[in-house]
Amino acid sequence: MRRLQFTKMHGTGNDFVIIDMISQHHELGTEDIRRLADRHFGVGCDQVLVVEPPGSSAVDFRYRIYNADGQEVEQCGNGARCFARFVRDKKLTGKRLISVETTTGVIQLRMLNDRDVEVTMAIPAFEPDAIPFKATQRKDSYALRVEDHTLEIGVVSMGNPHAVLRVDTVKEADVTRLGPRIEAHPHFPLHVNAGFMEVVSEREIKLRVYERGVGETLACGSGACAAVVYGIARGWLSETVTVTLSGGKLSISWAGEGRPVIMTGPTEVVFEGTIRI
Repeated sequence: MRRLQFTKMHGTGNDFVIIDMISQHHELGTEDIRRLADRHFGVGCDQVLVVEPPGSSAVDFRYRIYNADGQEVEQCGNGARCFARFVRDKKLTGKRLISVETTTGVIQLRMLNDRDVEVTMAIPAFEPDAIPFKATQRKDSYALRVEDHTLEIGVVSMGNPHAVLRVDTVKEADVTRLGPRIEAHPHFPLHVNAGFMEVVSEREIKLRVYERGVGETLACGSGACAAVVYGIARGWLSETVTVTLSGGKLSISWAGEGRPVIMTGPTEVVFEGTIRI
């Protein structure tokens, strides 16, 4: 067994166990991740985030993300903000603009103050093969058959796959039933994050997200980006939108196709500890 130091953090309620694997050295297996994420027998979190040395001199760090089920995933926007604060708090860098390598590309993290972080996310992708999503051609929206319902969804990749469903109210949205069925729908070969979006005005939405490999979370940063992008593409939303999630608010801006998404929001440190792995 080995003792690992960790920090528990959250971004608008989306919570993480963050581990510095630069000054510590250990290979985390699937069962290790599941144990850390378990809210009864472990620390408890939606995702485990790992800080690693960069793969090239062009970036500052490598950022790895594991869902609570132990599977590595491509992107986590709320986690990226917490990542930026973590490496600053731990004095792993003195930079305020931090370049981070993920499995699907490089993202830029900017510390605005000691708590708030701006993330330059990926350029959204809409082509079905990029999601991936089984469709013959790109469309503004798609009809998805779920049990006895036909749902109109948008599909967007933010470096990870998202399906967005517009609903009348998030309070009454059947996230518990529809969320896992959309997530595991055969049209999504790698499964998908399912977002339920209520348009309040052109500058504000409410959102609930059923995350792939996790379940419904209090917030999902990449899900907020995907929902806003889909809403802007459909002409429902303006360029900058406040997204209200169960755990708090995020600001999302997108200038249009071919441009990256900018996400701004808070970070919080919950506690630090040591666990035997």
